Amino acid sequence: MPLPPSRWRTLPRSFYHRHPTEVAPELLNKLLVRDDGRAGRIVEVEAYAGDQDPAAHSFRGMTARTASMFGECGHLYVYFTYGMHWGSNAVCGEVGQGWGVLLRALEPVQGVDLIRQARPAIRRERDLASGPGRLSQAMGITKALDGADLVKNDRGIRIVSDGMPPPDDPVAGPRVGIRRAVEFPWRWHVRGHAHVSGPVARRG
Repeated sequence: MPLPPSRWRTLPRSFYHRHPTEVAPELLNKLLVRDDGRAGRIVEVEAYAGDQDPAAHSFRGMTARTASMFGECGHLYVYFTYGMHWGSNAVCGEVGQGWGVLLRALEPVQGVDLIRQARPAIRRERDLASGPGRLSQAMGITKALDGADLVKNDRGIRIVSDGMPPPDDPVAGPRVGIRRAVEFPWRWHVRGHAHVSGPVARRG
């Protein structure tokens, strides 16, 4: 049974100090938390691995856009995509590696009224944070949070454990919305979870 908020434990820096393919599946069932009371359970993620991964923003080296991805692990890398959406990533590995885990979908578990205010046009709860752009909008993540320290709760955002372990049988498969390294099975989600993005993933 999940623990009450008073007993939630912020993930330590050491949790992120690994390859993103190790970190990503273990982020499933953790909580992304804002200080205003919003919290969502992470149910879908993707790993990106710097110069090992042609699909990563960091593949060709650091730019002004990707600087946070090359910084200390346990920070947030936020990027703008498709001219309208923000993507949110937990930075992993050593400084300079450019590794991260994209947070693709959440199940809102606390502060749902605030999440609905951030996503006023959405009727179905499962669509509030299913997909990287929806997740960022639901949790109030913009470029202002790029580089925020998830371990120190910098700028009011962190990732915590409420005692729920990662799933024993996460579904692994190809990443979504990329053109390179499409064969890498570096996307994981909670099997059968309604809040996972996309109808195919929900059937998994």
